[in-house]
Amino acid sequence: MAKVAFIGLGVMGFPMAGHLKVKGGHDVTVYNRTASKAGDWAAKFGGHTGATPAEAARNADFVFTCVGNDDDLRSVTTGETGVLSAMKKGAVLIDNTTASAEVARELGEAAKDKGIDFLDAPVSGGQAGAENGVLTVMCGGEQAVFDRAELVIGAYARMVGLMGPVGSGQLTKMMNQICIAGIVQGLAESIHFGKQAGLDIGKVIDVISKGAAGSWQMENRYKAMDQGKYDFGFAVDWMRKDLGIVLTEARRNGAKLPLTALVDQFYGDVQAMSGNRWDTSSLLARLERK
Repeated sequence: MAKVAFIGLGVMGFPMAGHLKVKGGHDVTVYNRTASKAGDWAAKFGGHTGATPAEAARNADFVFTCVGNDDDLRSVTTGETGVLSAMKKGAVLIDNTTASAEVARELGEAAKDKGIDFLDAPVSGGQAGAENGVLTVMCGGEQAVFDRAELVIGAYARMVGLMGPVGSGQLTKMMNQICIAGIVQGLAESIHFGKQAGLDIGKVIDVISKGAAGSWQMENRYKAMDQGKYDFGFAVDWMRKDLGIVLTEARRNGAKLPLTALVDQFYGDVQAMSGNRWDTSSLLARLERK
């Protein structure tokens, strides 16, 4: 059992922290900007709450962060009451936020200056993966630090991998989002085409999902797409945030991402349809609008 702090109890962080407490058996203290949510978490899982990120992180062996964006991350880590102001030397800061590789490297250096180890560790698998404890975690950092943290992270994951030095986890998550953007657009166009042709989408997917066209998105999203149901899952606003990070990094490293840039614009169209909180599979709604 380790002493653990978890900062950020959104739709991902709330269940992830719960798995650290229940499945991992760790002594967990949580912090959330909206204090009532931290209270709800403690009531459900039996852990502790901190009034600030620093208070939650004090004396912890492992501190996890899972917040909205780069600025939120800086606030809860290097801010006046951030975790780095209170963490003990030799502890490990593990960031599960999907953020830029630049901020990951920045935090890595800030942690190192205080004698604290750091992993950038964004996740994939969505809200359902977090709730079921089967996320994929992509880490950047030193091998020795990863070896210390891997078992703890495993409380909410089915796959944990070290991708390279600090920043590599975020770069890997960017590749993940590039793949998803293209796959969902292709699936949306395929279903749209089939419906226009008068085919039974369920019968078609049952066949083609067993071949080379098969994907997680096809298996898990086609029914809701066929029914026009998008009020769940990974929100369009979040995907646009992620694709913005991808496209900024691509401009920096010279990568050419014409399809990703186009799909990002398509998600902008979905937002204009008031689909900000729809699942990312709502690209089909854009094709079906009258």
